[in-house]
Amino acid sequence: MPLEAIEPRRLYRQVADQLRGLIESGTYAVGDRLPTERELSERLGISRPTVREALIALEVEGRVRIRVGSGIYVARPPAKKALVPAQTEGPFEVLRAREVVESAVAREAANLRDEAGLAALDTVLARMEDGTHPSSETIALDRAFHVAVAGLLGNAVLQRFVGELFDQRLTPYFARLSQYFENGESWRLAHGEHRQVRDAIASGNGDAAEAAMRHHLQESQKRFQIGFGEGNAEGVGPGRHRPRTPRKHQREDTV
Repeated sequence: MPLEAIEPRRLYRQVADQLRGLIESGTYAVGDRLPTERELSERLGISRPTVREALIALEVEGRVRIRVGSGIYVARPPAKKALVPAQTEGPFEVLRAREVVESAVAREAANLRDEAGLAALDTVLARMEDGTHPSSETIALDRAFHVAVAGLLGNAVLQRFVGELFDQRLTPYFARLSQYFENGESWRLAHGEHRQVRDAIASGNGDAAEAAMRHHLQESQKRFQIGFGEGNAEGVGPGRHRPRTPRKHQREDTV
């Protein structure tokens, strides 16, 4: 038989595979509530963002249902298997990569700024003040700002690379994550951070520009890490659990 290439699986995919296996084996039945992000993180010895990426992947597949303030529940398998890319990088992996790359780009942009480049940033920032987020329009404006920062370097390769990195968020996983955590308030905060990046670049201070971009992308990661599913609709706070039913696992009868 012919040999097939061995593709390394990213950590969050391995976690998703484990959880999917527990669901398919019946350890968790339809309607059962899975352990919280915190519990899964502690049991597996991995970060909570990695657990979150795994849960989002399973939700995109239709295997689980995330109910903010209540928990993560096993869903009835979809009649038709969801078509999702097997080797997509996780959202947090993308954001961390952008933090490293774009912070360095912002530093160099401060050294090479010009009036035309700054005017391009100002045009995008002015347009960002309007719009409902998340939407295709606001995401396009977000991309335009980051590409315009890279454009200050006058290097087409770097400009294209920053755009391609940003486009990694245009996946089912990132879209589902955005559904929970991006809104008008997160857009307002991001817009303010973008303006700080622009002002630092305009000042010609490379250290400040690098720090502003790093701060913005770190805050973006934090906005996607606000805990979900650790309380419940009846007022149980984060990290606490509702009383168990006589069944082995807490269930959600509406699933």
